[in-house]
Amino acid sequence: MMHLLHILTTNAGVIHLAASIFALVSGTLVLFLKKGTTIHKKIGYLYSISMLLLLITAFMIYNLFGGWGIFHWAAVVSSLTLAAGMIPMILKMPRKQYVSLHLNFMYWSVMGLYGAFFAETMVRLPEVVLEQGVPDSVFYNTVGIVVFIVMAAGGYFFYRNREKWEERFT
Repeated sequence: MMHLLHILTTNAGVIHLAASIFALVSGTLVLFLKKGTTIHKKIGYLYSISMLLLLITAFMIYNLFGGWGIFHWAAVVSSLTLAAGMIPMILKMPRKQYVSLHLNFMYWSVMGLYGAFFAETMVRLPEVVLEQGVPDSVFYNTVGIVVFIVMAAGGYFFYRNREKWEERFT
């Protein structure tokens, strides 16, 4: 509980937590809603804005490492994935091209968010992070294993359905 409260001691931490909740809910909805509809687009923009706030505040939080850490590198990757998913929509690329790029990158953006959520949840468990707040090998192993499981499950689901999804929306 103490680790969770630590993130709420700054405005950036509070915004980060709120944006992450909005992004998780809206990202999940976007995955399961019918694509291309007005509601999909509106919730998709809510997801993108939530993610943008989450990522900006991620670069402002240094509680765990006292400086740049593994979660900051993950935020760089997440920023690139989000941008790559939205740029085809913003540039209004040819439909077949933008749908494929948008689908691929936005799906992995949401999967990355799930990975971050489960990694963040796991490292808040007792004994995963040392009392002084310095990450140890258990921290890194936990983060790595949890993110691998989430991404592997997401990859399995994605590659089973990608062709079907692309055919339906192009």
